[in-house]
Amino acid sequence: MLLVGSLLVLCGLLAQSSAQLAGLPLPLGQGLPLPLGQDLPLAVTPVLPSNPTGHLAGSFTGALSGGLLSEGILGILENIPLLDIIKSGDGNSNGLVGGLLGKLTSSIPLLNSILDIKITDAQLLELGLVQSPDGHRLYVTIPLGLRLKVNTPLVGIGILELAVKLNITAEVLAVKDNQGRIHLVLGDCTHSPGSLQITLLNGVTPLQSVLDSLTGILTKVLPDLVQGKVCPLVNGILSRLDVTLVHDIAELLIHGLQFVIKI
Repeated sequence: MLLVGSLLVLCGLLAQSSAQLAGLPLPLGQGLPLPLGQDLPLAVTPVLPSNPTGHLAGSFTGALSGGLLSEGILGILENIPLLDIIKSGDGNSNGLVGGLLGKLTSSIPLLNSILDIKITDAQLLELGLVQSPDGHRLYVTIPLGLRLKVNTPLVGIGILELAVKLNITAEVLAVKDNQGRIHLVLGDCTHSPGSLQITLLNGVTPLQSVLDSLTGILTKVLPDLVQGKVCPLVNGILSRLDVTLVHDIAELLIHGLQFVIKI
């Protein structure tokens, strides 16, 4: 009997193997064991970093641009009392060009007869971003567009409308505090030399000497005024940026890794 039982078991195993090779269905409950690990869940695709390197630059400039707009930079610029500042000879909060402005305004009869200079249609254009050659700093270009309406009762001049373009450049650095926490901080922040452009849009063209004199005054006072409004806002925005974005950028800057794509 033992021999007969053994033969029956052997025949059953041979039949099962033959069915597998021939592609025939197996009887219920007699499937072969699964390969090792096949019954485990499929591997989950790794989650990408919250800010992949290729998107960090765009995320950063987008956050700065949105922050400036939400802080009301355009309204702030349009409410600068430009004529009062020019006539008082106080070009900026430090009074660095006050003496020079006083001499200029007293020598230009047009300025004494100007009724108003109004800043209108302020625009924040697309921000630019450049990384320093050593990779440890960012330089943000903040381009601004303004219109100036100059109202004067002088015959032959009337209302002048000027288009103004100016770039403010902000330096951004990554630092670690005593507790090892990383931050983005504002370094130097100033107007880009030679970036101020003033163009006469409409109105009767005044004497070239008068236009040159007015342009000279605006060149001395306007960049410092705009810089004084923009830079403090940038400093505040950096302190309120998303923590993950700050961490990702600061880590790259600290290690000098390039992530701003040069065009």
